[in-house]
Amino acid sequence: MMYIDLRSDTVTQPTEEMRKAMCYAEVGDDVYGDDPTVNKLERMAAEILGKEDAVFVPSGTFANQLALFTHCERGNEVILGEDTHIVQHEAGASAIISGVQLRTIETYKGMLPPEKVLETIRKVEDIHYPRTGLICLENAHSNGRVIPLSNFEEIKSIADKYDIPIHLDGARIFNAAVALDIDPKEIAKYADSVSFCLSKGLCAPIGSLLVGSKDFIKEARRKRKIMGGGMRQAGIIAAAGIIALEKMRFRLYEDHENAQYLANELLKLGFIDILEEVEINMVFFRIKKEFIEEEFIKHMLTNKIKINPSENGIFRFVTHYWIKKKDIDYVVDKIKEFFKN
Repeated sequence: MMYIDLRSDTVTQPTEEMRKAMCYAEVGDDVYGDDPTVNKLERMAAEILGKEDAVFVPSGTFANQLALFTHCERGNEVILGEDTHIVQHEAGASAIISGVQLRTIETYKGMLPPEKVLETIRKVEDIHYPRTGLICLENAHSNGRVIPLSNFEEIKSIADKYDIPIHLDGARIFNAAVALDIDPKEIAKYADSVSFCLSKGLCAPIGSLLVGSKDFIKEARRKRKIMGGGMRQAGIIAAAGIIALEKMRFRLYEDHENAQYLANELLKLGFIDILEEVEINMVFFRIKKEFIEEEFIKHMLTNKIKINPSENGIFRFVTHYWIKKKDIDYVVDKIKEFFKN
């Protein structure tokens, strides 16, 4: 029996179709711009999100940090939510790579309050102040929330007034688009640059893309080289990314439905609180019983179920292509078994 892995949608493995495409991919040297498969993937990414150009990079963190490195000068200040991925889960890379200062704002369920953004912008030139170089947004948010576009519209109008670019961490932008039932272009239009991952719910084994204007991407390619991200015959991995964009993004609604099903089944146990509204493929919950967490995790692993430890008592289960309803029924049964015993 294979493991049921609920730790993240980053654990997805490539489909058989992806493996075959990777095996027979036409390749060239991507740094020279000679890899036809990478070039096709980048054109697709730009077109899907309504931007002029795109650049293929190894990871979502790489894409976000490349955006900061390209948009900002050293010593700039970046305005973003205190709970964003860039702040919480990118190992302080913005200080190391771009030399920027992060100015965090408390969010409301992932939403940046526009009035706080306006208040935080450095509006006057003063030798004591850093310059506001960038505003960063996130959608879908890593807390599982989908941010309404009305919020983005307000922030975009503020950013335009002060001539500040916006970067969108769109690691799961296609999940957000499915949840909002809109074209992903409608989300991307509020940002000057957008990053998104191929290696989460889209099942590609590696890679992210950064999209934006031609001038921005031209500079980003140079900065990608500085960061060590100039890949060579990268068409082998880009081939899986093409299938991700052509097919896999259109089935994400199944993951969302399975997450909702999982949340409903957990609630039926009577001792679990669902903490966030389930909007994409993530279920956040707290267990209202006394138990030893290490023993619970060990019990699940013994039964071929992989889960992450809680963060401050909050567990996160993530559904994806390789998680089906029968798997969810099995997981819930094993949770019930542990607490019964």
